[in-house]
Amino acid sequence: MASRKAKRIIDLSEALVERRVLHLKEAALLLNVSEMTVRRDVAENPGQFGYLGGHIVSAADIESDVPYELTKAADSHATAKREACAHAAKHIRPDETIFIDCGTTLTSLIDYIPEDYSITAVCYALNIAEKLTRRANISVVMLGGLYYPSSASFSGASGLDTLNHLGINTAFISAAGVDLGRGASCAHFHEAPVKQKVISLAQKCYLVVDSSKIGKLKPAFFAPIEAFQSIITEAGETNIAHTE
Repeated sequence: MASRKAKRIIDLSEALVERRVLHLKEAALLLNVSEMTVRRDVAENPGQFGYLGGHIVSAADIESDVPYELTKAADSHATAKREACAHAAKHIRPDETIFIDCGTTLTSLIDYIPEDYSITAVCYALNIAEKLTRRANISVVMLGGLYYPSSASFSGASGLDTLNHLGINTAFISAAGVDLGRGASCAHFHEAPVKQKVISLAQKCYLVVDSSKIGKLKPAFFAPIEAFQSIITEAGETNIAHTE
């Protein structure tokens, strides 16, 4: 018969398979033990579990630097995304602070930042941060929180609090769906609070998407079209004031 500790490990693993993320307090209630006991179980089994910002996740989720969903998205409409970024880069100014959203649409934006521009870039996704850190002229601010493998990004109270202390001149926001009536939406709910906070703080916000996203509506709504100066696609820029 398995020991009580072994049974806890099995129960915790099964719970993570079903729910992906468990708060420490939830795990303690589920296993009917103290939070300290759960912490110890997690620490003693680093190959199975990880502990981030008060939450327990699968170790595989932490170690997966390039999640399947992100890899798949990178190949989708790659040329269109790059052309959209070329148009968006016209709004980057030297000595300013910009925000670059998560996903694969905006990775090419970094390539269009002139080498002689001194820029501060704020981000919350690993693929964006990794590319930014290769540039000597760019200072990088990485927002924290709980890590979500589906978009290789972080989200949580700590990241939102960091935004309160930053001055963002221009924000480049991506979306999985753009409905001219309903607004901009994304596939992952954890992204919405970060996008919304940035939109509320930045001097200017631009919605950058490839045209395949126009007319689509995804589950996590985060902003009306009027929140942006313009919509930028591979075809160019559409001023919101002229949008019917």
